[in-house]
Amino acid sequence: QVQLVESGGGLVQPGGSLRLSCAASGRAFSTYNMGWFRQAPGQEREFVANIAWSGGDTAYTDSVKGRFTISRDNAKNTVYLQMNSLKPEDTAVYYCAARKSYSLVVRPRPPDEYDYWGQGTQVTVSS
Repeated sequence: QVQLVESGGGLVQPGGSLRLSCAASGRAFSTYNMGWFRQAPGQEREFVANIAWSGGDTAYTDSVKGRFTISRDNAKNTVYLQMNSLKPEDTAVYYCAARKSYSLVVRPRPPDEYDYWGQGTQVTVSS
């Protein structure tokens, strides 16, 4: 069992930056590949980024490549999403998710392939 708690959301102007954190409970954090998803009002939950358990491989959706960076600190049981050059279309509730996997390689995966979810944190990009 893994419990996930996101933090770091808020209101930011276009072009600004935010760093989201996701703290995980349990001692098996390093055996999970971790992902970030987002869901805007009236939209389906969509993949944003994920990272292998080792931190050695990452994947991103095209719309955030070059602007967002996912990372993790297994000693702190935490995964991060650094978001730069934010745009109004990035406005959404952001969720972190965990997927049991020993794979060193990640690829974009749909929400139903993840085992555990956080409660979400709101990110609003507006002037």
